[in-house]
Formats: sequence, C-alpha cells, structure tokens
Amino acid sequence: MRLERVAAHVPAGARLADIGSDHAYLPVALMRRGQICAAVAGEVALTPFHAAQRTVTENDLQTRISVRLADGLAAIKSQDAITAITLCGMGGETIRDIFESGKSHLSGHERLILQPNGGEQPLRQWLMDNGYGIVCEEVLHENRFDYEIIVAERAAEPLTYSAKELFFGPLHLQLRSPAFLQKWQRKLRQRQKTLHHLARAQQALPREKVQALNQEVHWIRELLA
Repeated sequence: MRLERVAAHVPAGARLADIGSDHAYLPVALMRRGQICAAVAGEVALTPFHAAQRTVTENDLQTRISVRLADGLAAIKSQDAITAITLCGMGGETIRDIFESGKSHLSGHERLILQPNGGEQPLRQWLMDNGYGIVCEEVLHENRFDYEIIVAERAAEPLTYSAKELFFGPLHLQLRSPAFLQKWQRKLRQRQKTLHHLARAQQALPREKVQALNQEVHWIRELLA
C-alpha cells in the first residue's frame, strides 16, 4: 500500500530516479503501467543492486531502467534529465543526509516524493532550508505502523514553517485527516507512557529532553482537543 501511494504522486511521463530502490519494484511497476518514460534505480549495497538488476531483466526493461550501484543521489547523471525522485523506507534523517550530500545532483526542477520511517521533522526542516515547499502530505497505517508520505517541489519564494508545522506537517495541520489524528492519538499514548516511566524510574534525563517531550505532549493534546 505504501508503494502504491508513493506511485500515485509520480507525475505521468516522469523521468524517475528511485534512490534506495531495493528490488526496483517501484520503477518497474510504473514503467509497466506506462506512467513513466525512463527511470534510474540507485542502490548503494551489492545485494539489493543485484536484486534490482534481476527484477529489471525479468521484466525486459533494461533499455528503459538503468540500475546503478552508487551512493545516494550520485546515481543520477545530468543527461538523465530526472523530473521526479523517490526515496522510501528509510529514516527521515537518512533521507535528509542523502539530499544534503548529493545536492550537486539536483537541478531543482524535480518533484521529491519521500516516504520516511520516522524523522519527518528534520526532513521538513531540510526541505524548508533548501527552498522546497511541501505540496502534499499523507499518513497511512499499515502493519501496525504509521507511515508518512511527503511530496515537495522547489518553491518560487522562500518558505518559513513554524516549529509546530515542522513537527506535524503544514498540510496535515490544515487537513487533519482521520489517519493523521489517529496517528497522533497513538503517539500521545507513547509519549505519556515514556514520561510516566521516566518519572517512576527517577532517571536523570537531560532537562532539554524532558522539556521537549512535555512540549510535544502539550502540542498533541492541543491538536486532539
């Protein structure tokens, strides 16, 4: 379901770079549906790189999908003329670091379709700091986990998101979808449990950490009120 939702945000006729492609299921599925016209599947590790090669070969798409062994955005070459980049199934901080170290491979014209496993806040911070506006946000609940999809494009004007918008997501705060509110009901219980355990264990956590947790609990309560 996660990959289906990511696929839904890839523009028709896109030239896609799927970074951390694993088995290359996403570019292969999109190519078979005729939704994209070219793709790069980038992998940094040998085992998934070979798995991606196998998937592409089995589907006879070697001329349409380039499988490359490379670190992050280094899989992208200027002649690829990439118009959409997908990064799925890794932490938000990891996605942020991939973009930060691979900035030179970005033209600024790409749509970024990101599915972080946690760490959305620092990822949104990077997007804002680097001139990308968030154009769509989704939450979906699958296999007991909440997943977020963040879609961003280069903004015409510099953007400033508030601390609360970076934490929850600016569009989520506007739309307040049932899946989004349910996610934060679960998160509130987790954070309250953490604070309760800390109080009982009388652990000497850094004051900033406790303050941050209390601030988050306050925000979530406000959101759900």
